[in-house]
Amino acid sequence: MDDMRNHRRFINVAHFIDHYVLLVFPTVAIGLEATLSRSYAELIVLSTACFVAFGLFSLPWGWLADHWSRRKIMAIFFFGCAVSMAAAAAAPNVYWLAGALLLLGFFAAIYHPVGIPMLVSVARDRGRDFATNGVWGNFGVAFAPGVTAALMYWIGLRAAFIVPAVVCAIVGIAYLFLTQEEKEKAGARAKIAEVPLTGGMMVAVFAFFALLAFSGGTVFNILTIAIPKLIDERMAQEIPLVLLGSVATGVLLFGGAAQLTVGRLVSRFPPHVLLAWIGVMQVIGIVWAYLASGPMLLGALALSIAAIYAQVTVGDVVIARYTADAWRGRVFAVRFFLAFITSGLAVWLISSLLGKGGFDLVLMVTAVVAALFAFATISISILASKAESQAAPAAQPAE
Repeated sequence: MDDMRNHRRFINVAHFIDHYVLLVFPTVAIGLEATLSRSYAELIVLSTACFVAFGLFSLPWGWLADHWSRRKIMAIFFFGCAVSMAAAAAAPNVYWLAGALLLLGFFAAIYHPVGIPMLVSVARDRGRDFATNGVWGNFGVAFAPGVTAALMYWIGLRAAFIVPAVVCAIVGIAYLFLTQEEKEKAGARAKIAEVPLTGGMMVAVFAFFALLAFSGGTVFNILTIAIPKLIDERMAQEIPLVLLGSVATGVLLFGGAAQLTVGRLVSRFPPHVLLAWIGVMQVIGIVWAYLASGPMLLGALALSIAAIYAQVTVGDVVIARYTADAWRGRVFAVRFFLAFITSGLAVWLISSLLGKGGFDLVLMVTAVVAALFAFATISISILASKAESQAAPAAQPAE
């Protein structure tokens, strides 16, 4: 039991680290403008390969996790991030720095397709543990810019990479000392899902999950990227410029709180039904944001972000329920690959649509994508309900 609790703690810390290290360079790039006499636009391009690798390499890492030790791969995650950050700190030029960031994307890609299946195996209360894990990831996103800026100001640019490198190495060592190898070897993992699906139903469910991952990732990235500017444009008269960032942060933190709430709801209601309701709530929130302005806009965005974060937690719980442990790594790898590759699409959509119709057009297109997401969640709920009814007569194993 202690080992399972330790695994849960380290998986949560790993989620924090994963999002933190990926967001160090965007802040460092601001300080490098004067040092290297290059524009922010030129410098931020150096991280392109990092984010591409982060999405792309989730696929092979997920496959490897189903065939080898997940614990050993998670150890590689900690030490790989440490080496990558140290390499970035030692970079003598921008080419070395770009290579270090590429290496970081390669190792950071480990967490989601490996850590989430591990969490499924060691979770005590799946809904609550998934929600808690999601909040740790949100904290990584929230703390990265502030802590990085503080390190740059008080110590120096290289410290922004060195300090997290040291932390990653220390956590990696502690992880190896305080956890044990999983009892079941890769080849012995369960090959039957908690709720088995027939061949045709399985294809349909995962086709809808592919649509869910892509559309959900697109909505997530569009809103989280656009929120500060959207609030600025529609509430500039009500909120001073200095407070705009804080208001945007508050809206995003509300989504983190929603994850904890939905984690408790998963334990009380069928997760596939809850997922469908969240899909509908997301559409309502975005349409409301399209129509709203002033203080009402904050309520609409809060509802939208709450639904966006909630769907991540509930979606993962649903995948875990209908996927056998033996290939969860590959299924989650595809799910996160489809979600992560939408970041580039989201930036392109925002840039293209703003010039043609402002945020009205951005939100209108986002609502259409959210409707596709809702369609996918409702379809999955219908299919899952049918699978649950077919599985119900079967004898249930004792807890």
